[in-house]
Amino acid sequence: MERIITQEKVFPDCPIRNVLARISDKWSLLVLYTLQQSAVMRFNALQRQIPDISQKMLTTTLRTLEEDGFVCRKVYAEVPPRVEYNLTPRGLSLLPCIDHLLGWAEENMAAILKDREKKTRH
Repeated sequence: MERIITQEKVFPDCPIRNVLARISDKWSLLVLYTLQQSAVMRFNALQRQIPDISQKMLTTTLRTLEEDGFVCRKVYAEVPPRVEYNLTPRGLSLLPCIDHLLGWAEENMAAILKDREKKTRH
């Protein structure tokens, strides 16, 4: 599965549109959040922490996050090759925002689900 490169055509310099388009997909925030649990993580350990992500989607997500400077990928010339991932300073700087979003989601999830249920009954 190939990542779609999102560049806002009408407002190409808009940070909200361009940055959120890259990190607000189904997996990016979860990968960033999971990477904070350890100084470095290998691919298989990361995949075990997110069991419902496919190998291909995890690879694609990690590449995108690396491309945007959120994640660092280090390959060791060993047999078999060892690859480790960790958060960059940019990735670490995003964690407080993710933590606030998660806290907000936990506080509001019950009310949101209740409102959704009301909406589907009408």
